[in-house]
Amino acid sequence: MPRNQFQRMVFAFLTVLVTVHAYVFYSLYVVNGGAFTEMTGTKSVLEAIRAMGGVSVFGKPVPIWAVVLIEFAFAYSLEVLMGSPCSFKLASKVFEPTQTHPVLFETAIICATVGLMCPAMSFIAAWLYYPYYAGFDIFTLLANWLKLVCFNFPFAFFTQLFFIQPLIRTVFKLLFRKDIAARAGVNLQG
Repeated sequence: MPRNQFQRMVFAFLTVLVTVHAYVFYSLYVVNGGAFTEMTGTKSVLEAIRAMGGVSVFGKPVPIWAVVLIEFAFAYSLEVLMGSPCSFKLASKVFEPTQTHPVLFETAIICATVGLMCPAMSFIAAWLYYPYYAGFDIFTLLANWLKLVCFNFPFAFFTQLFFIQPLIRTVFKLLFRKDIAARAGVNLQG
């Protein structure tokens, strides 16, 4: 889809923008929501987060918007530096890009991206959300990382393959329709 560096950056930005919001919601509400409400005695996850003073990042409570910004910064950096370039190379080792149907090749890129980004972002999250109040232990960190990968991988795989990437590709085609049409030799007058 993206044909130059600017388009790759826009594509990564759109992908990470949607993905980070989905993962923050998933992490706070689905994975940890029950524990938060039980711990604070509140009826909703949002009330529980307010009662806790925010989400604990490096042992300090921060508001949800700050969690989104922190995760966005890490995810965008990783996507641009590692995720996109490496996933394309991995998919190209299995399939010849010019001779493979675009849907199959794009699916291979999505799978490779999830395979790279999920463990990497889960490792970062294991550091960010580590229970520092209990003291630091490397085995607890590694166990938390493994737990996060187990929780996040199925969610990442299915949301990227069936929801996020189709949405982002549609938005990308709308944003760059003139460039796509010019490459295809189509006139978009009117």
